Amino acid sequence: MNIIKLNAINSTNSFLKELIKNQSVPDETIVIAEHQTSGRGQRGNSWYSTASESITFSIYKEFNSLTAENHFKIAMAVSLALIREFENCKIPQLNIKWPNDILSDRKKIAGILVENTLIYKNITHAVIGIGINVNHDSFPNLPQAGSLKSQGGKKIDKEKLLHQLISGCLVHLNQMETRPFSHLQKQYEKHLFQKDKISVFETIADGERFNAIIRGVNSSGFLMIETSSGFLKQVGLKELRLLY
Repeated sequence: MNIIKLNAINSTNSFLKELIKNQSVPDETIVIAEHQTSGRGQRGNSWYSTASESITFSIYKEFNSLTAENHFKIAMAVSLALIREFENCKIPQLNIKWPNDILSDRKKIAGILVENTLIYKNITHAVIGIGINVNHDSFPNLPQAGSLKSQGGKKIDKEKLLHQLISGCLVHLNQMETRPFSHLQKQYEKHLFQKDKISVFETIADGERFNAIIRGVNSSGFLMIETSSGFLKQVGLKELRLLY
């Protein structure tokens, strides 16, 4: 494991991707930032981060036999690694909001951003960014945000948690490549937010809202929803927004 620690950086994913472009980077390189000024999330959203109260890091992970069609195994493996460590911290009511936000009692406490590099039909490596709200006490104008401290009721030892998270993520990623998709899918769906419940969705294109039931995820990482007419359909991240 190769660890790079930085005081402040715009984005650990951006830093690591630039590093890969310019030099040889060993597998399982970790970039850790004390403060991330322009963290990125899904759909280009920004990630709220406060110096000394957050954990932000990125993992460079190489793969030998991971096909592009199985790309969602990465997000599932990392999500499950975070869930396990948060359970060890006694954080209540943990869920995964598709595709890879971690919630505690409906409050977002962590986010994951996976950026893959492909050659032909295989993923050669991924840069996996992870942002965690650890010891925040408040989130001005962010009613759906929370932290491990606000949800668990006690201050967390950041340094200890960071090392446990890195170790847990690498274990899950190394096991993931040889495990069948169905094995990860079953565990992922066990924690899937709003599974088998009526949820309100909003289309990205025109803001239309409708009700549907989340039934799970498929092998391509699409969310499977059942419409009011009973039709089962797959939807992608750029198509719908789950309102909660």
